[in-house]
Amino acid sequence: MSWQVFTGLMGGVGLFLLGMQLMTDGLKMSAGNALRSILKRSTKTALRGILSGVLITSLVQSSSAVTVAVIGFVNAGLLTLTQAIRVAYGSNLGTTMTGWLVAILGFGFHIQTAALPAIGVGVLLSLFSPSARWIGIGKAIAGFGLFFLGIDLLKTGFDGLEEMVSLSALEDQGMLSVLLFVGVGFLMTLIMQSSSAAIAITLTAAAGDVIGLHAAASMVIGANIGTTSTAVLAALAATSNAKRVAAGHVIFNLVTGCVALLMLPVLLWLVQWLQTSMGMVGGIATFLAIFHTLFNALGILLMWPFTNRMVAMLQKRFRAAEEDLAVPKFLDMTLMSTPSLAHDALTKEIGNIREISIRMAEDAINTEASISPQLSAEKEALDKLVDAVADFTKELQRSDLPLDIAQSLPEALATTRYFSAMSNKAIDIDERQSEKVSSINEDIDQMLIEYRRMAVSILEWMRTTEPLGQHDSEVNALERLQQLKARYENMKSRLLRAGTSGIMSVRHMLALIELLKEIERMVDDGVKGEGAFHLFTQAIKPLDDAMDNVKDVRSDSPVEELLSKP
Repeated sequence: MSWQVFTGLMGGVGLFLLGMQLMTDGLKMSAGNALRSILKRSTKTALRGILSGVLITSLVQSSSAVTVAVIGFVNAGLLTLTQAIRVAYGSNLGTTMTGWLVAILGFGFHIQTAALPAIGVGVLLSLFSPSARWIGIGKAIAGFGLFFLGIDLLKTGFDGLEEMVSLSALEDQGMLSVLLFVGVGFLMTLIMQSSSAAIAITLTAAAGDVIGLHAAASMVIGANIGTTSTAVLAALAATSNAKRVAAGHVIFNLVTGCVALLMLPVLLWLVQWLQTSMGMVGGIATFLAIFHTLFNALGILLMWPFTNRMVAMLQKRFRAAEEDLAVPKFLDMTLMSTPSLAHDALTKEIGNIREISIRMAEDAINTEASISPQLSAEKEALDKLVDAVADFTKELQRSDLPLDIAQSLPEALATTRYFSAMSNKAIDIDERQSEKVSSINEDIDQMLIEYRRMAVSILEWMRTTEPLGQHDSEVNALERLQQLKARYENMKSRLLRAGTSGIMSVRHMLALIELLKEIERMVDDGVKGEGAFHLFTQAIKPLDDAMDNVKDVRSDSPVEELLSKP
């Protein structure tokens, strides 16, 4: 008898989890675009964000799936962290729908009369439907049937378990027993990675008189806290935003669980009053469904006023390297009163931008395989630094500035423009190389290697050299760049001959020419940026050096010549 009860319970849990998985996958397949549309459009206000979380989780019966989708939208910039946290609030409330399904349908009629036909119809739809949408609907219907068939097996198993197991001794230990059953609910959710399954088992056990009301309520609280484990596991190796969303989810569930434990007697009395006054039937299962919904709604009301503060706190945590890279290191508005110090801060910050763009360019040229995620992160950080320099420069222009500093500020913006263009081309080069543009001719391959090496040597020279300061240094920069341009023209001719003679395809030839031209343009932007940076850094000069540097601002200066080119 005991073995039959055990296998019945295991089979019930298995069918329940399988049904939940099929329902979730089927609904996401059939309504995925609609759910994404709801997330994108219906989160503009706090209330709409919460209601979106409730609706979507109620439909797909998986708060974990909603959390993963929300994380993706945050990383794509379609949702802010605040909006994502509010959707997570609603997701917790939406997951209470499982308890209502079990309470209203699971115990209200003979399950097999509806479950078995649903499984049959769902399987037929998924096997023979012509469209993915109807296949998804078929899976959802079949999962719905398995879901309730699993509940039926659980009911049968717990009916037998009541005769063999008595937990009354564990329920008479006061707060210790409450914490024990909270732990049981948490572990069930952690093991099965489904709070819905843990709550369904709890409701079924309570309906079978295996556990009492206080124990079942404590297990529901534990399962509600345990649902955060899925989000935590998913975010361990994920992005900073993913970790913040998961942390917000954990904070909400912990606060909600602690409040529910502290107010447990009051909440149980309130649920009993609501159930009696509203004439609800269904016994203990309905009671627990109301309890689960009530304390999650109470958690939303408690956390709502503190959401912005929590988000501000989370923004300071889990910071990725690229986020720290995007924070200006030298710009400080307090320097506005001292123009020379403000100019020095701008010089250092632009030097930081220069360093990032050179590193991006070197990585794009040197790396055969695509490194788009790294370059995209660095590009995002560089853009934020460029915006910060522009804002700082705009504010500085409002001050009463010495003539030399005032005249140098346009060069600061020109410098950032060149280095920003350089980083854009690094992204383009990386994308072109991800298309595997390589040659089938050994001589051409060797020329490509030499061309890359020449471009990298100019970038390395830029990295190890102070911003163009001496006339010889400027000439050296122009000479290196002209050599690269000459090498490009030579290689372009070789590639055109190779394409017309059939050594390589025309498409391949054009791809290589475009790649080489993009590298040459990127290096050209870098050298122009160096020239503009020189003009900016030389704005403040000691009086003794003024005459020595007159040639740096003559119309025939190599820097002026370089910057005058389009």
